[in-house]
Amino acid sequence: MKSQELRQLTTEEIGKRIEENLEALATMKFQKATSQVENTSKFTSLRKDIARMKTVIRERELDKSNVAAK
Repeated sequence: MKSQELRQLTTEEIGKRIEENLEALATMKFQKATSQVENTSKFTSLRKDIARMKTVIRERELDKSNVAAK
């Protein structure tokens, strides 16, 4: 998911998507341990998506604190 698309979502929606991606990542790790994973590049894309979402949330937090400080 692109960061432009993420910025259009609410913080709660992003939080739910982070949880979903973390669950998917855990499932894939289990599948990898049992040699059932077909597409290993999905690990990287999931981790990057999670990081992107966390970055957008952090930007919003910083923006709120900057507005409150002024």
